[in-house]
Amino acid sequence: MDKECASLLPQVCEVLLDSGSSLPDDTSLEKLLDWFSGLIESGEGGALLEAHPCLLEFISAVVHKPSSDPSVISFALKVCGLVAAAEDAFKMLQARFILDLAFNHQHWHRAGLWEDPCVRVGWIQGLRKMLQHSEALHFFVQADLISELLQLQTDSSLFVVSAANQLLAHILLFFQPAFSTRRNGVHMEHRDDMMSHARITETDQPEVHTETSKSYAAVVVTILEYLNESLVTKDNSQLRQSRQILKVLVLLLAQAGPFLRDQLLQSVTDSLEELVTAGYSQLTLPLMDVILAAHSLSPDECVPDQRMGRLLSSMLNVNKPSDLIHAAAAVLHRGHQDTVHTARAVRILLLPLDIITGHTLLGTNTADEEHRCSMAKQLKSKTSCISLICVCLTNAPHVTLMPADVLPCPPCSIVGAVVSLLSICNGCVSSSSSGHAEVFRNVIGSSKVQKCALEAVTRLSSSPGVKDELTEVFTVLIRYLSNPDSDRTVIHKSYQALVKWTIVCKDLSSIKDQLRQDLTDVVKKRVCDMRWEVRDSTVEFLGQLAGVLKSPEVARDTSEALLDSCCCLTLLREALRDPESYVRASTIAALGQTLAHSWQQGAALTEEQTDVVNQLLEILSQDTEGFARRAVMQYFLAWFSSCASHTSPPSSSRSSLLMSSLSSVLSLGTADLDWEVKVHSLELAELLLDEAFSGCPGYRKPSERPCASLHPYAVVSDQTYAVHRHTPGVESDLSGVLNNLVKQGVVSALLSGLVDCDRPVGLKACQLLISLREAVGPPSKDEVNATPTTAAVTKVTCEVPSCGWGKEIRRILGMKTCDEDEETDLTADECGDTRKQGKGEGGRSVSVSVREMLRSLGLDARLDILSQSSDHVHNSPLSLLQDIVMSSATHTQANTQPGQEVIVDCY
Repeated sequence: MDKECASLLPQVCEVLLDSGSSLPDDTSLEKLLDWFSGLIESGEGGALLEAHPCLLEFISAVVHKPSSDPSVISFALKVCGLVAAAEDAFKMLQARFILDLAFNHQHWHRAGLWEDPCVRVGWIQGLRKMLQHSEALHFFVQADLISELLQLQTDSSLFVVSAANQLLAHILLFFQPAFSTRRNGVHMEHRDDMMSHARITETDQPEVHTETSKSYAAVVVTILEYLNESLVTKDNSQLRQSRQILKVLVLLLAQAGPFLRDQLLQSVTDSLEELVTAGYSQLTLPLMDVILAAHSLSPDECVPDQRMGRLLSSMLNVNKPSDLIHAAAAVLHRGHQDTVHTARAVRILLLPLDIITGHTLLGTNTADEEHRCSMAKQLKSKTSCISLICVCLTNAPHVTLMPADVLPCPPCSIVGAVVSLLSICNGCVSSSSSGHAEVFRNVIGSSKVQKCALEAVTRLSSSPGVKDELTEVFTVLIRYLSNPDSDRTVIHKSYQALVKWTIVCKDLSSIKDQLRQDLTDVVKKRVCDMRWEVRDSTVEFLGQLAGVLKSPEVARDTSEALLDSCCCLTLLREALRDPESYVRASTIAALGQTLAHSWQQGAALTEEQTDVVNQLLEILSQDTEGFARRAVMQYFLAWFSSCASHTSPPSSSRSSLLMSSLSSVLSLGTADLDWEVKVHSLELAELLLDEAFSGCPGYRKPSERPCASLHPYAVVSDQTYAVHRHTPGVESDLSGVLNNLVKQGVVSALLSGLVDCDRPVGLKACQLLISLREAVGPPSKDEVNATPTTAAVTKVTCEVPSCGWGKEIRRILGMKTCDEDEETDLTADECGDTRKQGKGEGGRSVSVSVREMLRSLGLDARLDILSQSSDHVHNSPLSLLQDIVMSSATHTQANTQPGQEVIVDCY
């Protein structure tokens, strides 16, 4: 702890004692606790009470002053437990009888504060933090705190219950025997060294070992008795208690060692059997979690394993179809390895699909007949039917990936059944259908089942041996797209399924021409849909389908086999005029994906593509929504990156159009009001810098410089573009390269960004200007020794306007901007030649040497500032302590008006 914080800590303690309730920010106490925790974790906590006696006085005062605010009491209890985790501090607190009073719940009862959940949570978490050594365990047992902890397991507050569950599990797990403990299925022979002294192990002090063993044994016996008694409820009103106990058991079984695990199972197995027999639907999933956690253990470690196996079999044979299918799903989700039970679970999950569609998924085995009748009856109820079939569909893709000895049918049969169900939901039911006709009315038109089935079809594309179903899948998906009653989300999921199957199935020769024509017709129809979400999904689909071409695993003409590329381009051009900004943005992204292949191949430019560029420039300059303008910037970024990184030289017309557009793009982008558009503009400028200085030894990208390490809160773009073209002879024609960058507007874009009000923009621009400064070399102060190349570079100038960003740049450089016809303060030696200034806002710009200007802008100091967020001041312990002290000063002023309070910084 630094001196400034240490000097403020006593004042903070006084504020919390006197006016804790007046703190305007509820999280300030949690922040303070986090700071104390960090000090202790860093090794400063050992002597925290000795170095800062005000903390001890604060805790003692709160404990002895029940009139304190409940939030301050809760905070004090947590701090008390935190510092008491160290044995020396524990003994110091115990010697002053602070612990006895702080964790005496009757003390808070008498003060009328125990009813506040905040105090109860503080009590529990304080104990949780303190119980890190054997002395704390002895204190816990001797004070008989276990009784109150067990009562809190079913507290009315969910926050209290959760904290109480965690504390109970911590006590059992932390102090269990250290040998062969188990964490998440992995045996751990030893704990952390810092905790090993708290375990029941052989020590140099047998009496300590014996006392700790007795304390732990007493706690275990009490807790196990409570778990066993509380697990079985007398009526349905207490099912919440049973559910909570089951959650605790799962937590314990996942981490308990053999000794504790055996004791747990021996204590609760009878109660678990009673719960299984009772058949409470609300407890199906928590029961399965406990049974699977216990049954997955190795038989040589766990004696009651056979009883757990019988319980699992019972859960997979219950009479309630909803409980049965949820139990089966739990077996698959937990990755259960028992072949017998897994095969049983698979058959249960496929049963609703078998009944509804009439597909023979379960073979001729009569073992399922017992549940078929009850399942069919349940499916006649619409609510139950939708619930059951959705669970079935959600797990169907997982089922197809199971080993062959577990599956009752080939994966392609499951795909066929799901496709049939999709047809039924869409109202396509033939008279010869062998499915359960009475159930059809429950699923026809159900958007929930349709969405679930479409998600299943999408995931089933990865299943083995399902490519033979391609035609059937495409047929049903196109029907959904054609159906005027299809929900907008259903249409979106249909498109996604089409793209997924197109990617997986490389050979689309089986798709008939009529099917391709149907897809083309429906896409033309949907791109003009009244619902903007449908139009958005359609143009997104066109882009994704074109993007399939980029995948080397897919045949080159895959998307063209489905949709004509010219047709796609025409549809997308029309969609650029869509009234919804989201659709326009998606259209621009789709255009980039559609044209990316021709960019990379260096194909000649078509008239349509030229018109697209003009439309995009119009959008960038006139569109009122930022989404579309951002998409335009990303389009040009992708275009330039593709052309620059591809080995094939671009056609002259394409290269000319691209390069002539960049100046306008940079100019419009840097003047945009949206900060993301401006950042994308700077990314484009970075690509131009990379290309211009490729091969120049002095040029380094911002990411390659040692100073590129940013503050954790610094904002940067997460999208990267690469330029790999090598430009020979950069060193010999450095002035020409720099002059071209000026003409392209790169330097102006960087200067504009440097003084931008948005920090991410300024940060990016500053980094790029430093890279440019290093590339052109440091300015020579000795004109005699200057080389011809250096002299030529120094003569390269750029225009700095008298208004806008230029006004701020002039101020930084020390140039005058007033309406006087004066010479600038910047001498020729410092910033090169200057032209005469005009008057007013419309005055002429001034020419400044780029090289000299880069030296005069103070970029390194500016980068240090921009790399820090405001949190480097406000997100600090010192700032937090100052705010707490100041908040007290404000609230104590009699003339303070409402709304004038000091607000504590929130981070």
